[in-house]
Amino acid sequence: MSFAHKHLMGIEELSAEDIALILDTAEKMSEVSRRPLKKVPALRGKLVVNLFFENSTRTRSSFEIAEKRLSADTLNFSASTSSLQKGETLVDTVLNLERMQPDCYVIRHASPGTCQLIHPFTKAALVNAGDGTHEHPTQALLDAMTIRQKKGDFKGLEVLICGDISHSRVVRSNIFLLSKMGAKVTVCGPATFMPPHLESLGVTATTDFERALRGKDVVMMLRIQMERQTKGLFPSLLEYYKTFGLTEERLRLADKQVIVMHPGPINRGVEMASEVADGPYSVILDQVENGVAVRMAVLYLLLGGSEDEAAR
Repeated sequence: MSFAHKHLMGIEELSAEDIALILDTAEKMSEVSRRPLKKVPALRGKLVVNLFFENSTRTRSSFEIAEKRLSADTLNFSASTSSLQKGETLVDTVLNLERMQPDCYVIRHASPGTCQLIHPFTKAALVNAGDGTHEHPTQALLDAMTIRQKKGDFKGLEVLICGDISHSRVVRSNIFLLSKMGAKVTVCGPATFMPPHLESLGVTATTDFERALRGKDVVMMLRIQMERQTKGLFPSLLEYYKTFGLTEERLRLADKQVIVMHPGPINRGVEMASEVADGPYSVILDQVENGVAVRMAVLYLLLGGSEDEAAR
């Protein structure tokens, strides 16, 4: 089965079958990372340009590693030292890069819809590595890979996503993905972090954290994104932790086999206690590890591969 899309701009455009294909391919790609020689020639001769206009550790590093393990050539574009600082537009930057014959752009930008903006000006594949508060599709895919490894299936799973719902691109992609795959999603946070009409996305919305935790199979905590806020939406970090911080005591309200997730970076003592982040139910570092395999799979499928060839 071949991947039917040229771009990955969001999870919303994917079918359940598309998602399953990416996850199945990622499982095969994860085997590459366990080899003594962590490299395959699948994308030899392909040029991938990493356009990161926001700070990133996990996403940028894992994309770069994924590209190298697939033997692609990479160009890491630095906005701070580019002609953007001289007034050049993003579109003009892309038009110039186009003449260098790239095969794919991996793009992180603070503005929602950046991939859609540059789409008419390039022949290359586009991968959204996070656009403002819109979507972060590869994060949702690596989260899904981790959940599937630990839980086996999505159907009927009770998933709680708690934190800065309004400003999180991760939550939107996860809502789309988990709902398509048959999980039941609850979102929770302070009222000031809860956008209106959330239920229209097919989720349950609440501000009662302890009640929301009861019986959950998966608990995903989100970072408070202070950099996206124009005014204080809660009294203090300490008060936020007292009401919405995930502690060992609160975690006991969830299912006995619960897994705890976080897209990173973690603000310890704000979103969760260190004892939870480093505890036996945490799969946070598994998420990081799966990020390389998922991004290998996405690049491989977008640039002409198929699931069967991934096993070679």
